Amino acid sequence: MAGAGLRAAARRWLLCGGHGGPRAASSSPSCPGCGPPGPGAHCPGVPRSAPAQAPTSGADLSAHLWARYQDMRRLVHDLLPPEVCSLLNPAAIYANNEISLRDVEVYGFDYDYTLAQYADALHPEIFSTARDILIEHYKYPEGIRKYDYNPSFAIRGLHYDIQKSLLMKIDAFHYVQLGTAYRGLQPVPDEEVIELYGGTQHIPLYQMSGFYGKGPSIKQFMDIFSLPEMALLSCVVDYFLGHSLEFDQAHLYKDVTDAIRDVHVKGLMYQWIEQDMDKGMRHMVGPDWRQLFDVVIVQADKPSFFTDRRKPFRKLDEKGSLQWDRITRLEKGKIYRQGNLFDFLRLTEWRGPRVLYFGDHLYSDLADLMLRHGWRTGAIIPELEREIRIINTEQYMHSLTWQQALTGLLERMQTYQDAESRQVLAAWMKERQELRCITKALFNAQFGSIFRTFHNPTYFSRRLVRFSDLYMASLSCLLNYRVDFTFYPRRTPLQHEAPLWMDQLCTGCMKTPFLGDMAHIR
Repeated sequence: MAGAGLRAAARRWLLCGGHGGPRAASSSPSCPGCGPPGPGAHCPGVPRSAPAQAPTSGADLSAHLWARYQDMRRLVHDLLPPEVCSLLNPAAIYANNEISLRDVEVYGFDYDYTLAQYADALHPEIFSTARDILIEHYKYPEGIRKYDYNPSFAIRGLHYDIQKSLLMKIDAFHYVQLGTAYRGLQPVPDEEVIELYGGTQHIPLYQMSGFYGKGPSIKQFMDIFSLPEMALLSCVVDYFLGHSLEFDQAHLYKDVTDAIRDVHVKGLMYQWIEQDMDKGMRHMVGPDWRQLFDVVIVQADKPSFFTDRRKPFRKLDEKGSLQWDRITRLEKGKIYRQGNLFDFLRLTEWRGPRVLYFGDHLYSDLADLMLRHGWRTGAIIPELEREIRIINTEQYMHSLTWQQALTGLLERMQTYQDAESRQVLAAWMKERQELRCITKALFNAQFGSIFRTFHNPTYFSRRLVRFSDLYMASLSCLLNYRVDFTFYPRRTPLQHEAPLWMDQLCTGCMKTPFLGDMAHIR
């Protein structure tokens, strides 16, 4: 039934010319959207200025290509009226996998950046405290103290090549996105990046294949707390390079990581937070917050909580002191420390897809639960709200749509290889690259969107799809849905299906749904 509906919708959404109404897409080789491309091929659904038979001389071919270009500009302009913007809802929940809340009996939550969202002042505090630790305890140069935290420099999901001191964005196919590789605070030229990796943009799988984003020489920064770490790492490298100081790249990386760990993991930040253990939850929920949870676990030490059976649960008394009684059951209203998932499953019998767990770290919070234990998972991605607001802007929508149409035009017209045509194609390639850079900079001037490289999904997106059933900007997005709501993932076309993408415009087989019918698409 669903297949029939899709077929009917595809027929309905064909862009028709003045030939007596809708017609199905031709499978004839003469249709460049459906069959092998050819210089003279044309689908009757799209008007064109040039005659049906393509010219053969250089000047006429150049004029023919620019006429097709202008046709496409007009078509894209007419396709995107003002109401096309703001189609996406930043407060929506997006599904990678079908899931019904009716089937969920147990909800679990991480704390940092899931239940609790921290003030903007926290990252500068982590940065400056770790910077001072480097200077005062690791004896780094005093000049490093001049650097302050820049929240606009890095994005989540970047990779760091320890031996090359390169911070970079990598796509789902392990290719470095050119223009997004930085050593210190300075961009590295594309030619140098390619040379550093043996004449390619590709990062070998063995270097980055660790389950938790850690290969032998490359680390991926996946959680929100890693933003000040990336900033500090880049600033320290920038100082050493700027002052022509020799340094061991692996040692520098370890020192910065250890300084951040002193702030975050070993306890300085948690000392700030745990001076009053209940303060955060009381602030968010109220004094009786414990009654809302059946089990509360602190300092679980994820991801080892999911894999290490040796750590027992310990109960904390009302003053936060450890009790050493053997735990035979997990009591409501009590707080437990550490433990492991295997004892947790034994004591609660909460197993499989009736559990839905939310967290912000794709590896530490979600990967083990989904892949090894069959829990349903929800990823909290605070950056999603801002990225959707950018996607909803007229500038982004027009830039991306024309970029896709121009890409399709390039693909279709590359059959023309005379000198004049190659000049036209080169001009289009230049314009396409400029559009890509404009679109990238809308999100972040250095690294662009956390979800996409120029065209492919990022490595971060790949893991997001693999490790989460749902993703959203905030837990509060759940308030927009009933407790029995079913989330259905959109059927995104594979490349051999692709009936809805903008680059089909140039082929004359436009199959884009009418805008009024798109309003329901999140």
